[in-house]
Amino acid sequence: MSLLHSTILGDSGKDLFILHGFLGMSDNWKTHAKNWSTMGYRVHLIDQRNHGRSFWSSDFSYELMADDIAYYCSQHSIAKALILGHSMGGKTVMQFACKYPELLHAFVVADIVPKKYPPNHQRILKGLSELDFEIIKDRAAADKKLSEYVPEKGVRQFLLKNLYWVEIGKLGLRINIDVLKHASETIGETLNDGSRSEHPCLFVKGTLSDHILDSDTPLIKHYFPNAEQVSISNAGHWLHAEKPVQFFDIVTKWLEDKGRFF
Repeated sequence: MSLLHSTILGDSGKDLFILHGFLGMSDNWKTHAKNWSTMGYRVHLIDQRNHGRSFWSSDFSYELMADDIAYYCSQHSIAKALILGHSMGGKTVMQFACKYPELLHAFVVADIVPKKYPPNHQRILKGLSELDFEIIKDRAAADKKLSEYVPEKGVRQFLLKNLYWVEIGKLGLRINIDVLKHASETIGETLNDGSRSEHPCLFVKGTLSDHILDSDTPLIKHYFPNAEQVSISNAGHWLHAEKPVQFFDIVTKWLEDKGRFF
């Protein structure tokens, strides 16, 4: 089994894993991780399979991504962890909580719930798959090509963080686009009906996002009866980047409140 790539900040303290969203990478969370590492946490910024600097695989599912985290725990001799997951990372940690409860203290989910979502990344995935690095030789050219599919500048800037220099004069993508361009159905999958976790957990939503609805509360409680929920005003799906201070304060306070139990 392959080991996920991570950057670890802090030498001691409770182990806090951070799992990024679809088409993201661990570096997206570096500022928050640095701050938590100064507060007594050993923070693990983890790249999930087919993302960032982690291994590529044609096999891609939430169950496998939960297995990856369990293997990561074993290889780093971590008995129990706290985990924060955003979007796809949130679904990974939900799966992990149900499958490997013995390896978890508590978890935080950012703007996603355990329900099926319709595919909504096709335009982005097509744009990324159309980046021909035999023709595209710099970031500006990549941005111009991607703008044909993704007009939103901020979204393109986020996506183009995946660019890197494979060698001098040769760009590439850190994400495994050949696999991920077929992954929209997988990303939208829900948990199995029989899944359940009694762990303390926090679901954080942005009020401008439609990923968590008021009507989703019974579903959250079905899978996670000890779940708490909180909203961040005027924040969308990327709430941790749009409202970083509020997000950091909410998560930190919750972790500190629950910390007395583990």
